[in-house]
Amino acid sequence: MHWNQAYNLTAVRDPQAMVAYHLLDSLSLLPHLRESDRRCLDIGTGAGLPGVVLALARPDQHWVLLDSNSKKTRFLQQVRMQLDLNNIEVVRERVTEYAPEALFDVVSARALAGLDKLCRWAQPLLAPGGRLLAMKAAPDAGELDSVVDLSIDYRGHELSVPGVDGPRSLIELWFNT
Repeated sequence: MHWNQAYNLTAVRDPQAMVAYHLLDSLSLLPHLRESDRRCLDIGTGAGLPGVVLALARPDQHWVLLDSNSKKTRFLQQVRMQLDLNNIEVVRERVTEYAPEALFDVVSARALAGLDKLCRWAQPLLAPGGRLLAMKAAPDAGELDSVVDLSIDYRGHELSVPGVDGPRSLIELWFNT
């Protein structure tokens, strides 16, 4: 809440709503992370959601938090320092220009873009066997049809998030290479 006033990190202002719509929503991804997921990338991370929350919950995973907004990445650097989070790395860059030294086991995105764009962005960043975990309010049929047309396999998961009104879902995608 304190940093939100200066950095405009989220439109949600109520503390209880922040817990439900940001913290608990981010944690709903936790059961879908595998033990073998070591390198993780959160694209369009914004305020570090879900990346920071998952890095706190899974200190055995290395999270790269990617965002092109310099105000938000400065905030994330402060979070990293204050919480002594050595398992996160903050990168200010556009996803379309990002060229990591090593590929990722998981790429996550939370309400960032349509599935077709997310797939185009994530595929070159994923290691063999890697997955895209796209968090959505509710996917529409057109989005899912576009994924099938691209020869991408997916599995949908309904997410139950206490205190959040409306549907929440996770689309888990992997690419046929």
